[in-house]
Amino acid sequence: MVKTDSRRPGTRSPAGAAPDSAARRLARAHTPALTPRQRAAIWIRRHGVAPYLLLLPATAVIGWLVLWPAIQIGLFSFQNYGLMQIAGVQPAQWVGFSNYTQILRDPEFWLSLRTSLIFAAVVVPLTLLVGTLVGLLLSRLGKRMATFVSTAALLAWGTPAVSASVIFSWLVNPDGGIVDWTLSKLPSWLGGGPQWAGFSWENAVLPAYTVLTVLLVWTSFPFVAVTVLAGLRTIPSELLDAARVDGAGAWKSFWKITFPMLKPVFLVLLLLSIIWDFGVFTQPFIITAAPGNRDEFNLGLYEYFRAFTQPAAYGVGSAVAFILTIILLIISVGYVRASVKQGAFR
Repeated sequence: MVKTDSRRPGTRSPAGAAPDSAARRLARAHTPALTPRQRAAIWIRRHGVAPYLLLLPATAVIGWLVLWPAIQIGLFSFQNYGLMQIAGVQPAQWVGFSNYTQILRDPEFWLSLRTSLIFAAVVVPLTLLVGTLVGLLLSRLGKRMATFVSTAALLAWGTPAVSASVIFSWLVNPDGGIVDWTLSKLPSWLGGGPQWAGFSWENAVLPAYTVLTVLLVWTSFPFVAVTVLAGLRTIPSELLDAARVDGAGAWKSFWKITFPMLKPVFLVLLLLSIIWDFGVFTQPFIITAAPGNRDEFNLGLYEYFRAFTQPAAYGVGSAVAFILTIILLIISVGYVRASVKQGAFR
């Protein structure tokens, strides 16, 4: 009698029996061995690390250009570091928190901090307001007119900070500046008069920072406007049409539909504006003719004054830079946490 195998398909063979072992050995013998590159590719796909490997070059560049200088600044802030140390005449001396103590006991630091806070509290909302209004205007214009207006606005944003500051310095120059001439020709009931002839805008805190406010709003609002315009294009038109059918006006539609949907965009714009305007340096340096007018210092000018004026003290300047970074981190992290709790980010 011929015995048949009554085992079901898929069941294991008894111990020591492997009917397909010969076929497996034959298949392995004819299968080429994987190269190290193929094995690495299989491992990458299996563990899903491809996106991280793509980000690795950019991360390395950012670490080299940003992280390493930040570490150096942190080290310098705990040292007595100046021209003698750079020249190698004297070794760097570790002074602990002496640089920070010196700064926190300096009345000029607190005056500069107050100036930076007030200036940012004025410039940042104005920039967001003007940029948002222009972005809403661009969304209502035709394609050609919107292209023309956005291009003209981006020219102001693309103007280098030094060039824009020099232009505004010429405009408010007391010797032939167009601003003083225009104000002197205005009637008295509009605030004009001969008292504006030869008025110096750079030798007092309020006039100088008034010019700086106009300058920074002029150069910053195009970025906000174009970003808001891009965000408006993502809002479904059906929502705005339904709001108009229900009788909602432009103001109510903005606060009930547009603003909630663009809240993450406004959050990013707010954080960027705070970072850019809180410790701004180039424009105040040119407009206020620093470092002569020390009562007009903000934190950027104060940092430059402590680091580079004779005798140079790069350790103290690094401490000011580190304090400025910590302030910006506290503001940014605090606002992001509050926004997350309110549901701005999901």
